[in-house]
Amino acid sequence: MKPRVLIVEDEPGIADTLQYALRTDGFEPAWCATGEAALQSVAANPPALVILDVGLPDASGFEVFKRLRALAEHLPVIFLTARSDEIDRVVGLELGADDYVAKPFSPRELVARVRSILRRSGGRPETPVAVPVPVPPAPRSPPLAVDEGRMQVRYYGRLLELSRYEFGLLKTLASRPGHVFTREALLDRVWGDASDSMDRTVDAHVKTVRAKLKAVAPRLDPIRTLRGSGYALAEDLPADPGEITDRRMA
Repeated sequence: MKPRVLIVEDEPGIADTLQYALRTDGFEPAWCATGEAALQSVAANPPALVILDVGLPDASGFEVFKRLRALAEHLPVIFLTARSDEIDRVVGLELGADDYVAKPFSPRELVARVRSILRRSGGRPETPVAVPVPVPPAPRSPPLAVDEGRMQVRYYGRLLELSRYEFGLLKTLASRPGHVFTREALLDRVWGDASDSMDRTVDAHVKTVRAKLKAVAPRLDPIRTLRGSGYALAEDLPADPGEITDRRMA
């Protein structure tokens, strides 16, 4: 019977590459894009090993790891992350992870690590604990989540396609919700020394960012305009855009 390896990774391209490499090397890969789906999968069909991304859209990989170990105490886990900071590696290993691999990585090397860990552990999937373990609900991601390392912004869980300046604009506004940034301040923070930038440049980029935000949550306008002053990010974004009725945020 082929050892089943569960991949918990929100980037389909990376997940596809890992599944192909594992399948080619004689494993049975499975894929989940969120931490909650991974917990359900492990409870229903325990794998021999889990490859767990630290940066998941619904929860921290470290928190998901703790909940996985509550289900299966000795389940082998390899952390996968875009971060190379030593502190992240130390945290993962101190929690009890079996290995830690930073992106970009060699699929062959990762598969070799999987095989080595399973050889040490015997490669047998664990049976979940029979007694239900109280599990706290996974923390909900903020409505607007900025990942500076990846230069990405997620709005209600959806990854936005942003240009460099659109990302800088949203990152600046999100750094202090409710604070009014003047056009001059935004030009200085986002465009820097770009001599050809003008106030209308800020206005044009705010317009395109608003359109991308509305494509995700049409009834919300989280960027407030203060005429003659500048722009601010609303402080009271709802946890779920579906909670909005006739309220308008301007």
